[in-house]
Amino acid sequence: MAFPELRIGDLTAKVPVVQGGMGVGISLSGLASAVANQGGIGVIAGAMIGMKEPDVVKNPIEANLRALRAELEKARSMTNGIIGVNIMVALTTFSQMVKTAIENRADIIFSGAGLPLDMPRILREACDEKKQEFKTKLVPIISSARAATVIAKKWISRFNYLPDAFVVEGPKAGGHLGFKPDEIQDPGFALEKLVPEVVEAVKPFEDQFGRKLPVIAAGGVYTGSDIKRFLDLGASGVQMGTRFVATHECDADDRFKQSYIQAKQEDVTIISSPVGMPGRALSNNFIAASREGLKKPFKCVFHCVHTCQQEKTPYCIAQALINAMRGNLEKGFAFCGSNVFRIDKIISVRELIDSLQKEFDEAMESLGKNVQNILSCAKKG
Repeated sequence: MAFPELRIGDLTAKVPVVQGGMGVGISLSGLASAVANQGGIGVIAGAMIGMKEPDVVKNPIEANLRALRAELEKARSMTNGIIGVNIMVALTTFSQMVKTAIENRADIIFSGAGLPLDMPRILREACDEKKQEFKTKLVPIISSARAATVIAKKWISRFNYLPDAFVVEGPKAGGHLGFKPDEIQDPGFALEKLVPEVVEAVKPFEDQFGRKLPVIAAGGVYTGSDIKRFLDLGASGVQMGTRFVATHECDADDRFKQSYIQAKQEDVTIISSPVGMPGRALSNNFIAASREGLKKPFKCVFHCVHTCQQEKTPYCIAQALINAMRGNLEKGFAFCGSNVFRIDKIISVRELIDSLQKEFDEAMESLGKNVQNILSCAKKG
């Protein structure tokens, strides 16, 4: 049977899968358009998107805004599907990036690494300045039902705007995590527990506005069976990042992708990021050196994240992630999700979506047989 559709306002994704926005340079127009062409939601990551611009060191703000415009234009030339942008609240250029994404008609903006309390204001200002209506959907990324409630109440009271959806990201996700280090392994914060809590928390707002507020489950989703499990828990869709790295269409260097294929379970580690949040990554000599206190002196030229304190950080995270994306993992590291060790080959986005559909169908068929067996036993009893 076909996947159930994921509807966010007037947007309909035939495949209920959002491709996670992965910076720096891991998910750009190439990957995002490929996912959109298969019926999912493709996402361009905004973090240091201008890293390949010739003036990124001298003029990082304009370089990043220019690159975002270019990547959205490229994606639009390759797909008629749904294209989103992931923009971290922690970026120093957050407001400018959001406005640029809106004015260049991104379908959705996903935003985490902080509470995006002002996004509706930016949308309203863009509409007023350009004297036209932009229909970009605004989707916060959260890690708790409390955060969902806080954002929804703030947006409603200040802008009369209900979030178009929520992505709830659990502690098995890759990259920066919205949890304290001791919460990451705590079953009380497992995604299976968070999803029903967020679904319940948004119900009063759905009743107030008379419309569905989709909840999208993220962090550790790996198979089609996982997709079914989270849909059964009340989610309307899922977000997946790690699996899309190991695709031909992923925008990262092949050496970055190979690090995923070669990864063992014991290679997955939690780091203390210069951004001020824990993060999940593949352990290597670069990370080991930073843990040993071997500071890599640098002059901050990007000023990319306002939570980064240069004088206290052992390395420039922007440069480390740029190096990794280019395949130079000796001078950087790869963020990853908890299931990265399960990946054993690079496939196309189409093959990945097809495999998820097959696994989803098998899970549905297994459920149907179990129900039939139960009914049969009940009749005999």
